[in-house]
Amino acid sequence: MAKEGTRHLVSNIGGVLAKEEVLNSTDAYEKYHSFHGGDEDARKMNYTDMVNKYYDLANSFYEYGWGQSYHFANRWRGESLRESIKRHEHFLALHLQLKPGMKVLDVGCGIAGPAREIALFSGASVTGLNNNDTQIARAKVLTKQAGLEHLLDYVKADFMKMPIADNAYDAVYTIEASCHAPDPVACYTEIKRVLKPGQLFAGYEWCLTDAYNPENKDHKRIKEEIELGNGLPDIRSTRQVLDALKAAGFEILMEEDLAKDSQVPWYQPLDPNHFSMSSFKLTSVGRFFTHNVVRALEFMKIAPEGSTRVSAFLEQGLFGLVDGGRAEVFTPMYYFLVRKPLEDSLASVE
Repeated sequence: MAKEGTRHLVSNIGGVLAKEEVLNSTDAYEKYHSFHGGDEDARKMNYTDMVNKYYDLANSFYEYGWGQSYHFANRWRGESLRESIKRHEHFLALHLQLKPGMKVLDVGCGIAGPAREIALFSGASVTGLNNNDTQIARAKVLTKQAGLEHLLDYVKADFMKMPIADNAYDAVYTIEASCHAPDPVACYTEIKRVLKPGQLFAGYEWCLTDAYNPENKDHKRIKEEIELGNGLPDIRSTRQVLDALKAAGFEILMEEDLAKDSQVPWYQPLDPNHFSMSSFKLTSVGRFFTHNVVRALEFMKIAPEGSTRVSAFLEQGLFGLVDGGRAEVFTPMYYFLVRKPLEDSLASVE
């Protein structure tokens, strides 16, 4: 069964890319990053191309290993990984005060695991916005299978310039997605534009903590590994994210690194020293198995050429995440809850 699951995984590597395009796309993606001679300016200038290549290459690995909700969660003792992920999504929905009849925007929805859970939990109508064809197509398939087409729809667009009218949504959220934005102030300003005055925006951001030291070689290596393994142009600090939200004109209601309150380390499922049968695919043993089956299937021409390299850079990113979590220099769950000022309604009228 595990081998059959891996065959399904590799048959979807590359997403909308033709099988013969996977290797060239892997080359192009890797060259954006510091480990392969790339630099931050190039990643920011070409963020759309870089992020699309990343998710075309990585999406099937994500879904195979992690499930449909591509995010971490703080976790209580005795709680399963899946339970913690659902609670993390419900926490956000409750803070946004979502209810039936509300129109909600999920910025950077992935394959919409969180959007489906939040719509089912709250009864609100959720629009998933995503700029990747592979993920949008998969989101629509999974939404139809779940029987939730009446609550969810999708828009393919760049969240830096959304084809959406001003003041269109009753609430907006983003879950570990706006970290892909090259300019946080511009991204949050665009989100504020489509949110109704007086309404709420919440999100989980990937951030460097105050413990990060840019002069520390190990800290720098951790940052670069996370960027490579996760399609990021840069990783901002929690202070930079907070400043960007303020610069965009939001009222700050709450901001907190939820990783600090996690009774079980958020990175535990990826920790080489941790073993779990319920999350076997995420363990070092499970990842070793997957990587070598992918290698064998690539050798047999079943998987596209370049598949093993995709698996390898994702693994390198996991090392960065675990080391960043242990050293407490990185968090994937800097949480914020902010409001668009009511005064913005007066400005729009004028």
